[in-house]
Amino acid sequence: MHITDHFTSHYSSFVCEGLSGRYFTADYHHVFLHPLKALDGSSEVRGCSVNGEDIHLLTMGRGPVKVLMWSQMHGNESTTTRALADLFQYLLEFPQIASELLDKLTLYIIPVLNPDGARAYTRVNAVNIDLNRDAQNLSQPESRVLRAVFEQVKPDYCFNLHDQRTIFSAGPVAKPATVSFLSPSFNEAREINATREVSMQLIAGMNKVLQERIPGQVGRYDDGFNLNCVGDTFTYMGVPTVLFESGHYQEDYQRNYTRECIAVSLITALELITTNTYDQFSKEDYLNIPENEKLFCDVLIPGVILVKDGKESTVDLCFMYKEVLRDQEVVFELNFEKWVPSSSHFGHKVLSLNAPVIYNADTEESLEAFATNLRKRLK
Repeated sequence: MHITDHFTSHYSSFVCEGLSGRYFTADYHHVFLHPLKALDGSSEVRGCSVNGEDIHLLTMGRGPVKVLMWSQMHGNESTTTRALADLFQYLLEFPQIASELLDKLTLYIIPVLNPDGARAYTRVNAVNIDLNRDAQNLSQPESRVLRAVFEQVKPDYCFNLHDQRTIFSAGPVAKPATVSFLSPSFNEAREINATREVSMQLIAGMNKVLQERIPGQVGRYDDGFNLNCVGDTFTYMGVPTVLFESGHYQEDYQRNYTRECIAVSLITALELITTNTYDQFSKEDYLNIPENEKLFCDVLIPGVILVKDGKESTVDLCFMYKEVLRDQEVVFELNFEKWVPSSSHFGHKVLSLNAPVIYNADTEESLEAFATNLRKRLK
């Protein structure tokens, strides 16, 4: 894996500057253009969003193996887009490695599939449709752009690039799922055919590399079948498809280290494809990656005594950040989410009580108000 090793050892020297925040719109398209031009690539407008914003397809390489990637299908999921910018910058600064990859590959990349959602910092598009549930109806112009590119390119591999919430742990342990993957199913039975096995092998190869950087912090998504999802549809159509999910790393709410992990994952996958060495990994290696569980909250207050219907129990209070776009910047507003049985969840931050605190649900204020006031006291 000499390309991957070279990439990781030089990352700080080529990381694309000025992209440290979570807000990434089509206005940043210029970060791709100079590397693209220098690498004899091309950019073309393949359609428009509901609100009329251009959707760009970037193409580079001259190889026979075709890889299609798309990011920000959900507009507020930008970590993978920033990782793509790093990948472009790396290829620009190391032309010998670029030639080694691009002589064998042709890359087709839609960096911002949902520009309206990106601008509004929402998951959905301008008419509140989740594009990742529109693979069959193709009701939205953005969905039709992706399908048209897929049908024209006839890719050998697809990379579906996303972010995931901070709630996920990598299995039933106190480790966040910093990166998660999925080999999508092609039928209700979740069978493993040759197409799925290839994506599983690629994921296993990326996981091996990531374990050196984020040990125990790689998760695997549930593979329940839904043909309305793009990954399931493309797998059903016979193309190995990998779902990438950018998650939380300790104290990294801007996801800059996660971005680096995604960039490493991308270069690893491309090297495995060009060297045709992913077959050294097995589907068992993939299935041994722990499945994601929803066991984290952003802030946890443990050990509150709850009185309800005259009975006492000990609970933990869970708070989550709501990501809010304000003046072209994403800010994090902490809100009470729920109470959970004691020691059943983990917190990215834990506010410990010095003495027992009692909440009487039978007589006192709302739990939301109680939780908010308690958090302020512990700040």
